[in-house]
Amino acid sequence: MKKIGFIPLRKNSKGIPNKNKRKMVGRPLFTWVLKAAIFSDLDEVFIFTDDKEIIAFVESQYKWTNKVKALLRNTENASDTASTESVLVEFSEQLNNNFDKLCLLQATSPLTTSQDINKTLSKIEKDGYDSSLTVVNTHRFTWSSEGKPINYDVFKRPRRQDFEGLLIENGAVYCTTKETFLTSKNRVSGNIGIVEMPEESLYEIDSETDWTIVEALLINRLKQQKESAKVSHLILDVDGVFTDGTITYTKEGEHTKSFDMRDGMGLEILRELGVEVLVMTSEQSELVAQRMQKLKINEVYLGVKDKYALVKKIILDNNIKLGNIAYVGDDVNDLANMCSVGWSLTPNNATTVVKEHADVVLTMNSGSGAIREACEFILNYNKRFFK
Repeated sequence: MKKIGFIPLRKNSKGIPNKNKRKMVGRPLFTWVLKAAIFSDLDEVFIFTDDKEIIAFVESQYKWTNKVKALLRNTENASDTASTESVLVEFSEQLNNNFDKLCLLQATSPLTTSQDINKTLSKIEKDGYDSSLTVVNTHRFTWSSEGKPINYDVFKRPRRQDFEGLLIENGAVYCTTKETFLTSKNRVSGNIGIVEMPEESLYEIDSETDWTIVEALLINRLKQQKESAKVSHLILDVDGVFTDGTITYTKEGEHTKSFDMRDGMGLEILRELGVEVLVMTSEQSELVAQRMQKLKINEVYLGVKDKYALVKKIILDNNIKLGNIAYVGDDVNDLANMCSVGWSLTPNNATTVVKEHADVVLTMNSGSGAIREACEFILNYNKRFFK
């Protein structure tokens, strides 16, 4: 039973320019639902877009999984007047209808989780529905344009706890069987099951106000899920953490970076006490590779633009939890991880937004002992777990 995820993206957006590529909590917007899809029960996940930059991003950033693929959609079918159903048909035809279950995922619903996707699939696989979709139960009272109450009696206004509410489609996830889709050419049809999502998932990102609200909701959710445990793994950014963030160049390219020797000793002591050290940077740098080899750090991830998804893979590969990770970063591309891990630390000269959300703002600057200070913090913190 082949289960396919489908994320349609358009290059142009009138409401918010470059919306799909714009960073939401430090990550391109579309990667939030993509990450959820990768770690769901879907067998494959397709990004279907007319944006070649997004295709290049997907092809370079998700080599660590064989689930993600990118396909180029027709420009004519990527206009703001094209229906999602027409795009679904085009996508299905490109695949020669090679699927059993088709799951439409909307990039403008970044609060979607792997569990939400799995529940909509389960409605079909276990409960026997032809299709399914996600909804929100809202306790708002609705009115017609003629001034008539629709879902309650104004003379018997119910208390919230006694009010069943109203189910509203939130536009996040739609699943259907191949047979049902090929018959109706619609995202849902036949016997339709519903899956409830939290009320905040009703927000879709169509304006700057929506963007601000959803970003705050995402950050809040990540922080609420934080848990503290013994630190078994330390993940470090490079530029702005190991270094002061400056690079000198010659006409041949990158020339030098400066590293603090005290940081290296702190990491050595940390490893001797059983803490694994990993390095994750968005840059492709031979100098960084050489320095990490000198420091005997074996797990070095270069050129990583979606650090949050990769950390999830590391967690699964090492059978640990987010609470076992300490993370040191300095800029917005570290923000999602720093809001999620057990302990997030940042140099004193980090960007303002990262300092606002870090658990610990170090007294030392990057490239001037910040990592050494972070190591000492972790060593002292882990003492509470010693028997």
